[in-house]
Amino acid sequence: MDMTDQDYGRLVNQRSKPSPLCKNLLWAFCVGGGICAAGQGLMNLYKSSGLDQDQAGTAVSVTLVLIAALLTGLGWFDKLAKRAGAGTLVPITGFANAMVSPALEFKSEGLITGTAVKLFTVAGPVLVFGISASVVYGLILCLLG
Repeated sequence: MDMTDQDYGRLVNQRSKPSPLCKNLLWAFCVGGGICAAGQGLMNLYKSSGLDQDQAGTAVSVTLVLIAALLTGLGWFDKLAKRAGAGTLVPITGFANAMVSPALEFKSEGLITGTAVKLFTVAGPVLVFGISASVVYGLILCLLG
């Protein structure tokens, strides 16, 4: 059967059922808000334990990344993300999942050439562009200041 891209697109649109947009938006909002509320709860807990604002913020970030990485390793994060959509991707938990998932996928390649290399598949570009942007912004600030 010979089909053009337009014909294929029409066929896909005819056969696929519409997505429940309002339900998906509400669920993503609730899950993302729940993650953020849990983060705020952790922040209050750490501050009541004697940490200052910066230290508590760091502890919350580390805790959320650790929990998301653990849930990804157990296979539970993907199940939640299938239902919650962007609700799990927007907070820091999505970054942790994006780092751990490729590492788990390539663990059969070995500890160094599989897991360790793939762990930074997402983090590498983020660090490169983040550092590059900070250098460019710093140069602009020096030239203007």
